[in-house]
Amino acid sequence: MSILLPTNLQKCPSPSLSLSPSPSPPIHSPSPSSAFSYLGTRRRCLRFVTSSVASLQSSVANGSAPAAVVVERGQIRLGLPSKGRMAADAIDLLKDCQLFVKQVNPRQYVAQIPQLPNTEVWFQRPKDIVRKLLSGDLDLGIVGLDTLSEYGQGDEDLIIVHEALNFGDCHLSIAIPNYGIFENIKSLKELAQMPQWSEERPLRVATGFTYLGPKFMKENGIQHVAFSTADGALEAAPAMGIADAILDLVSSGTTLKENNLKEIEGGVVLESQAVLVASRRALTDRKGALNTVHEILERLEAHLKADGQFTVVANMRGNSAEEVAERVLSQPSLSGLQGPTISPVYCKQDGQVSIDYYAIVICVPKKALYESVKQLRAVGGSGVLVSPLTYIFDEDTPRWGQLLTNLKL
Repeated sequence: MSILLPTNLQKCPSPSLSLSPSPSPPIHSPSPSSAFSYLGTRRRCLRFVTSSVASLQSSVANGSAPAAVVVERGQIRLGLPSKGRMAADAIDLLKDCQLFVKQVNPRQYVAQIPQLPNTEVWFQRPKDIVRKLLSGDLDLGIVGLDTLSEYGQGDEDLIIVHEALNFGDCHLSIAIPNYGIFENIKSLKELAQMPQWSEERPLRVATGFTYLGPKFMKENGIQHVAFSTADGALEAAPAMGIADAILDLVSSGTTLKENNLKEIEGGVVLESQAVLVASRRALTDRKGALNTVHEILERLEAHLKADGQFTVVANMRGNSAEEVAERVLSQPSLSGLQGPTISPVYCKQDGQVSIDYYAIVICVPKKALYESVKQLRAVGGSGVLVSPLTYIFDEDTPRWGQLLTNLKL
């Protein structure tokens, strides 16, 4: 374990060496008074170091760590995953929100976002993002909920600003072999009640989630379980005989099936996707952090709300806007949508300005797009135009109000 000593220890004197040529002074011994002064200062420094180390060791022994301090700096630090699909998806999401991460060299660990001039991006391993949020070295971060839960361990300083960034979807689940003594086991309850498990021979679970795993078993009242860590593909552990079950992240489940493993009812520990998380201390104590989070949150919510939505515009003849609205809302796929907005379309005939037809605008989710277009045409719609939505800015950002409430501001 490394220990970072306080900066005032730099005042302790230490011998210095000069490499520049200079005339050799006469050799003499230090006077008794100067030697006593030097040794006295060194002893005071030594006592201070000993006291600091003892205090830190006492904190560790009691299961606590010294509280992180918000160090003064001008930049807000945002942690992003440094590698893999999560890294690419995080950068793409920010880009879709018009927040462009500018990284001069792909090997650099620090980047900028020109749209947020007071913000630095730091590329880190996901688990290190959580650790550095806790230590105060980062202020914000984008990680999976599984990583946040495993390494944050419920720390109250970690506050989720946005819980659904729409990428990194997976779930943490228990999987057992699809053969042998587990062939007919279909639920967590059945697994726990198998007579094979005892204090001498517990259920062996291989996992990298050594906090969430035991916590889940304890909350479900399951005894006689032993967890072990394993590097590499956990799916091989049961076949090698080093584990009875595994606890790992599952996306499609294809890898489990290919290794003759299966999930069981009640065995899902956590549903996960990417989240935006912040340090509570940074939001309340660091200048500019709360304003930066507000802007990022507004951009995220506006984009994510519009994601998968389409604007549909159609022309429709009718005697009044009310009559057209009634026809549109009579269709099942159109009645529950946002809108319609109905506007008169004016034309000039025989020197007179008149309303020839009405323009209808509705917002349609992607999965209902084709059905909605068909029903619009069925009630007289024509010239249908479809365009994707990029942003939907509400009057207020719901999660912003929730964040302020959580911060008691």
